[in-house]
Amino acid sequence: MGALATALIGNRLNLLLAAAPICWIVAAARPGSPWIFITAAASIIPLAGIIGLGTDELAHRSGPAWGGFLNATFGNAAELIIAVVALGQGHVALVKASISGSIIGNLLIVLGLSFFVGGLGRRSQKFHRTAATNTTALLYLAVVALVMPAVFDLSLYGSLAARPPAIDRLSFWSSVILIVVYLGNLVYAFSVQRDLFRPTPQGEYLVRLTTRSAVVLLAAGTILTTIQAEILVGALQPALRAFGVSELFVGVIVIALVGNAAEHYAAIAAARRDHMTLAVEIAVGSSAQIALLVAPAIVLYSFAIGRPMSLLFNPFEIAAITLSVLATVIVVFDGESNWVEGLQLMAVYLILALAFYFVPG
Repeated sequence: MGALATALIGNRLNLLLAAAPICWIVAAARPGSPWIFITAAASIIPLAGIIGLGTDELAHRSGPAWGGFLNATFGNAAELIIAVVALGQGHVALVKASISGSIIGNLLIVLGLSFFVGGLGRRSQKFHRTAATNTTALLYLAVVALVMPAVFDLSLYGSLAARPPAIDRLSFWSSVILIVVYLGNLVYAFSVQRDLFRPTPQGEYLVRLTTRSAVVLLAAGTILTTIQAEILVGALQPALRAFGVSELFVGVIVIALVGNAAEHYAAIAAARRDHMTLAVEIAVGSSAQIALLVAPAIVLYSFAIGRPMSLLFNPFEIAAITLSVLATVIVVFDGESNWVEGLQLMAVYLILALAFYFVPG
């Protein structure tokens, strides 16, 4: 248990675990307070990291191929848990916004901060171009699947407000195709013995845990994340009224940042140590995993519970995802980065965030 304690204490983000009991106290003392939402969101940040740590440790012990399977199952558990809880409570727009926000955030703010922080004091940094461009190619496939329902609706009905049954069917089968493609990549990962989406950090970043400790971390993190997600989604409406923001903004910016904060930290830390290939693969690979696995899995789950969710996104979300992927392709194409490129990616993210903020609630 000494290694487990070291792993938990060594990550400064885990100080935010104190927000969980504070959240419970506020929820009991002042129901409807916006502070419930704030503290619940803050507590999910370290919990996502704890799930990630447990997954990475089990993946390390399982080897690259089985590690890829474990990462496929638990790699984005926090985002998936929040989405499932929100969908169960009827917040479909929030679920869609969190999906698009996770893709946008990883590609622009995580990659941008990695380029910026890693590039400070250095003329430029090199990373493995082939791995990055292969993953961005998968992202292009995901963009096609996410944009086609909107193109279909606009072409046949002239409005994104229309919701014909064909949109649901198109979304369902597109999700099936995306999952098949993802599974195909996992099969390929078994043949090359490498996790294509979520590379294992190099030894200097990891604290070796026993299998039992890793399972305890994973189970505890998952259970607590589910509890906090229930509280977070339940406190959404009071928070929206208190802060005067839309559900779209909360999903794209707040929920997405909360669910991916641990990965943000890992990518930026890798970039600062000049391990840019790792930083780029964390940022781009996580976005690909959201688009190819999490989003279609949620769509299939929505059909299973009788609340079909389509892949028909808000026009702002479609434009933002497309622009994010294009920006990523441009900056990773040469296999070289610097702090100016990071600043540019962050500027794109801030402009998009402002646009989402001014969307009426």
